[in-house]
Amino acid sequence: MSLTGRAVLVQAIAGQRRDVLLSSLMITGHQAGEALVPFVIGVVIDQAVGGGTGALALWLGVLGVVYVGLSFSYRFGDRAAERASEQAAHGLRLALTRRVLDHGGGAETGRLPGALVNIATGDAGRVGAVNLVVPAGISACAGIALTAILLLLISLPLGLLVLLGTPPLLWLSHLLGKPLEHRSEIEQEHAARASGVATDLVSGIRVLKGLGAEGNALRRYRRTSQESLRATVKAARAEAGYHGIMIALNGVFLALIALVGGRLAADGHITIGRLVSTAGLAQYLLTPLGTFSWVNGEFAQGRASARRIAAILSAPPAVTPGPLCVPCPAAGKIALRGLSGPGLRGIDLDIAPGEFVGVVTTDPATATALLAYLGRAADPEEGSVELDGVPLSGLDPGELRAAILVASHDARLFDGTVRANLTASPGTDLVPALAAAGADEVVSTLPDGLDTLLDERGRSLSGGQRQRLALARALAADPPVLVVHDPTTAVDTVTEAGIAEGVRALRRDRTTILVTTSPALLAATDRVVLLHEGTITAHGDHASLVAEHPLYRTAVLS
Repeated sequence: MSLTGRAVLVQAIAGQRRDVLLSSLMITGHQAGEALVPFVIGVVIDQAVGGGTGALALWLGVLGVVYVGLSFSYRFGDRAAERASEQAAHGLRLALTRRVLDHGGGAETGRLPGALVNIATGDAGRVGAVNLVVPAGISACAGIALTAILLLLISLPLGLLVLLGTPPLLWLSHLLGKPLEHRSEIEQEHAARASGVATDLVSGIRVLKGLGAEGNALRRYRRTSQESLRATVKAARAEAGYHGIMIALNGVFLALIALVGGRLAADGHITIGRLVSTAGLAQYLLTPLGTFSWVNGEFAQGRASARRIAAILSAPPAVTPGPLCVPCPAAGKIALRGLSGPGLRGIDLDIAPGEFVGVVTTDPATATALLAYLGRAADPEEGSVELDGVPLSGLDPGELRAAILVASHDARLFDGTVRANLTASPGTDLVPALAAAGADEVVSTLPDGLDTLLDERGRSLSGGQRQRLALARALAADPPVLVVHDPTTAVDTVTEAGIAEGVRALRRDRTTILVTTSPALLAATDRVVLLHEGTITAHGDHASLVAEHPLYRTAVLS
């Protein structure tokens, strides 16, 4: 589905139309009251000069009612606008989150996680803010229209001056806002990039320290941050220049109104009270004209952010749901038929239900592609992967992943308790999975056991502890087919051997595929398949391959 930035803006406003309409009516009432104040004050002055006590009291009462009305209108109108703004931004964040988490994938392609977060926060907030802008713009139009009518009542030349002078001023405001829109979009792109790089570096800080690469990482972030700073400064200069020019133009326009009004009063065409009204209305016009400058600037930034949001929401999915149904119950038979893609060339492989198979690849790209195809994160260029005879390309990826679970090497833990990280079902028995993954030892060392709170990504745990808990989570899900990628790279060999036997015992009668080069894990499998240069070059049990195949021996023992 193709989505434009304009459509995102329209949906953000239309989705909050009730609050936007209420806010527009209330704030228009406030602006009308603001315009009426100088006019009523002029009438009061004329009544005071004329000596009409009763009329003077009446108009003073009218002035008091106008003040109460404008205060009430602003209070509730602004509240409705703020509500519309926050709800629209929240709705966009939910839509972005659903798109990013969609089983079809594709939204994250070419974007760092931090950049996605920046779009879901900063850009969503800017688009939501258009619901503050729309009522302000409508009320400003109403304020100028009412001012023109009041000035027409005071003097025809003054009213015509406002009516004829405002449209060119608004057109010029829009024209001057174009550079601001362009620079705002560039600013947000660089800010998202800097946020993405920062998130990437912070998440990998331990690895960077271990490699002694802090200096390179710092230079990379400094370079990205400086680019973001330069873009921000350019956008700020454009915004400051825009507002400065508009203030000067507005000032010239208001000075012209005041000059014409003063001339009319000097010639006796209008009264003293009406001269005061003219000066007050000219002063009041600063508010709606200034509002137009702000509205145009906010819309420029909102349009730039809306285009970035639209790019994510309309990003094509990596895979699309097919018309077929996942076998229920799934026996767990996996078949690769002529499978080709990055690092794979015409792979044919059959894995029987309940078989415990190891896969060794000499190229990491081959393992990455195989995992993507097994979990249907991507579809192969040629050939197919089948589950119980059904091609995965014909299945819904969301339903498929309940039958085939791919536990990637970089599986992450989240904020919350250990128990919440391992299962979404409170009644699930976690003991067998914890024991098989060697994670029961990890839980026993935690202060509150399964109820221990973990920080972001489980950073309070060691790498080996995180891996064992992630493996326990995959085992606890108990899918018909489990694909695990290098689950024990941070675990000592003794613990690794225990995990190998534990996983084999727990997964008895369940299809399990281990993509790894760990000798301990491979020794526990029924058979091992070696992939080299995109093809199957050897298969057999681990001990035989170590003894008879030099390439396999190098891959798993070096």
